Amino acid sequence: MPSEILVVGGVAIVALIVLTMLFKAIWRVAEPNEALIISGLGAHTRNELADSLGFKIVTGKGTAVLPGFQTSRRLRLDSRATNLQVNCVTQQGIPVQVRGVIIYKVGDDFTSIANAARRFLDQQDSMNGAIHELFTGHLRSIIGNLTVEDLILNRERLTSETRSSAADEMSKLGLVVDSLQIQEIEDETGYITNLGKPHAAKIAASARIAEAQRDQEATEAEQIAAANKAAAWRDAQIKQASYQAEIDEAQARSRQSGPLSEATARQEVVVQETRTAELEAQLSEQRLQSQVRKPADAKAYETVTLSQAERDARIAQAEAEAKETELRAVAQASQVKQAAAADAESVRLRGEAAAAATRATGLSEAEAAKARGLAEAEAAKARGLAEAEAIRARSEALRENQEAVIAQQLAENWPQIVEAGAKAFGNVDHMVVLNGAQGIEEMLAKALTLGGTGLGLARTLLAGGSPAAVQQGGASVNGAEPTTKNAVDAAS
Repeated sequence: MPSEILVVGGVAIVALIVLTMLFKAIWRVAEPNEALIISGLGAHTRNELADSLGFKIVTGKGTAVLPGFQTSRRLRLDSRATNLQVNCVTQQGIPVQVRGVIIYKVGDDFTSIANAARRFLDQQDSMNGAIHELFTGHLRSIIGNLTVEDLILNRERLTSETRSSAADEMSKLGLVVDSLQIQEIEDETGYITNLGKPHAAKIAASARIAEAQRDQEATEAEQIAAANKAAAWRDAQIKQASYQAEIDEAQARSRQSGPLSEATARQEVVVQETRTAELEAQLSEQRLQSQVRKPADAKAYETVTLSQAERDARIAQAEAEAKETELRAVAQASQVKQAAAADAESVRLRGEAAAAATRATGLSEAEAAKARGLAEAEAAKARGLAEAEAIRARSEALRENQEAVIAQQLAENWPQIVEAGAKAFGNVDHMVVLNGAQGIEEMLAKALTLGGTGLGLARTLLAGGSPAAVQQGGASVNGAEPTTKNAVDAAS
């Protein structure tokens, strides 16, 4: 009995193992991403499509396959991807290279599976090549009717037209396109790069304009703050100068009257310094105009003529720079004028104080000079009176002793008188004397008697006679007296 049970149990186990092995041999299960294609004896389903094709399609479940009578093969239903790289020519005649990717799969319906099975069941790896060739042709045809701008700006149109044009062929192949993406469009001529440059320049110009405007606003704020600071500094300096002027004036009054002339001169200096400061301010303003604003305008004009694409940006930048420079120049000129006004006010106050001091000193010095002038005038008057008295005394002495005075004067000047008389012979180159030695003696005697003639003439003049009376008095010794009188008359 126990042995029979063991035999029955062993047979049951063997039968179970055989049944299990037989079930595994004939039962096939389709995975979620595949379809079973069963062909052979009795391989058909209850639909007309399977009957017309002569094979059975199983998806998502299992089925029995009779070994030797039927054959099952698997068709993958998962997604596949293939890359596209197409060289084509646009409507404008510009060669471009288009790179993209296609994601496709076998359709889920029985018709698509049947079409794919009949074409790719044994050569599923060749699907990528077929899809690449199919879409390459359609892309070339579609791109030939589009411009480069259309390709760049409306890629969705390109993909939709490509998918719609290839829809019939894909349906016949039993395939569906999950996604078609155009990844990149390139051209060897640089057309696309040049196409984007105006837009890039416009964006760059907008950025530069915005930056220049921000810089201008910041500069205006800085200049306003600097102007306020300069105004406060000016007010403080003016007050300090006013206080210092009052102190200087009080000290000058306490010391004495002070040097008025120095203050006057200092006032002139202050006036000139003020004018110089104003001229320097004007010069600084003109220099800013000539060195900053005009070069900036010239730079802007040059930039406009060189680059049409960047014209708006550079004009705006030049205007911003010119505005900034003008504001800076106005602020600097205002600072210079304010500083000059403060300095002028300070110097004016100090000059007025020093002028008051110097005016008093000048008055005291004028009084002293007046006293000295009066003293010098009195001294000159005394000297003149003394000299007049001396002249009068000499005149009286001459009137009383004229003979002695004239004789003394002739004695002192006798050599000069003889020399003057002998000069008549100095210009004679050749002299012929007719009377020999007597003639020479007569000429010498006449020359020597000129002194006596001069004595008689001087005596006559002192006696109150006129030259005419002397001339009518007749000849003197040796006949030379009239000639001498005439000479004296001419000399008087």
